[in-house]
Amino acid sequence: MQTNRPASFLTRHLLPLLMTGLFLLPLIWMVSASLRVAGTPPSPTLELIPHPWTFANYARIFEILPFGRYLLNSLFVALTGILLTLLTASWAGFGMSQLGPRARFRLLVLSIILLMIPVTALWLARFVFFAWMGVSNSHFALIAPALMGSSPLFILLFYWNFRRIDRAVFESAQLDGASLLKIWWHIALPLARPALMAVGMLAFFFYWNDFINPLLYLRSQTLYTLPVGLLQLQEMDKTNWPLLMAASVVMTVPAVAVFAALQRTLLWWEME
Repeated sequence: MQTNRPASFLTRHLLPLLMTGLFLLPLIWMVSASLRVAGTPPSPTLELIPHPWTFANYARIFEILPFGRYLLNSLFVALTGILLTLLTASWAGFGMSQLGPRARFRLLVLSIILLMIPVTALWLARFVFFAWMGVSNSHFALIAPALMGSSPLFILLFYWNFRRIDRAVFESAQLDGASLLKIWWHIALPLARPALMAVGMLAFFFYWNDFINPLLYLRSQTLYTLPVGLLQLQEMDKTNWPLLMAASVVMTVPAVAVFAALQRTLLWWEME
């Protein structure tokens, strides 16, 4: 037993810490570069604290562009997209799980085919459709995919989780007089918490990092999201790396916070 302890410590603690540090290096470099004096080139080496350092770049990006409005727009689109995606994707996945084998197989094949279609093939059709509806210059054009589950992958994730639940549980609830909505809310969703967390996290990144759709549909600056604001800042001064890194930190911090919060929630569920 004594000879296995160093190897066990190495595999359980040291290697994961090294891998974590490796993945954190780009974030550390980005934060460090954002603290440099505006206009200075990036450091050729990794420096944790630049000399001299300043927080003025963060205030400056909010003075140059309405980054506060962009941040609120991104939060609104992401949060609304998450809620609608969890609702519609879980409905679709639960409905698929209750169908017969033949209908279920057809929907599975259709979902896989839709996953194989490149997103670029939908841009023109969506643009014409939203322009015809008169909603192209609005946040509805960004959130509209959430009304259909955002992605077939999200629906399949819920479907696979609901299929793992014993069908007798649903049938007994139906015999007790519960409607499908009550079964979905009180039985299916609580038993599919891993899918809820996974789809919620993927949906957040899906809408938070969305760049093409705001660029295609939005024309008013007051409706822009953070990715478009970052592009505007880059076009104004492509060589001002500290300002660009400060804007990148503002866009990255919420995503890291969501990932950390969901990871903490998962650990709490596992301990429960």
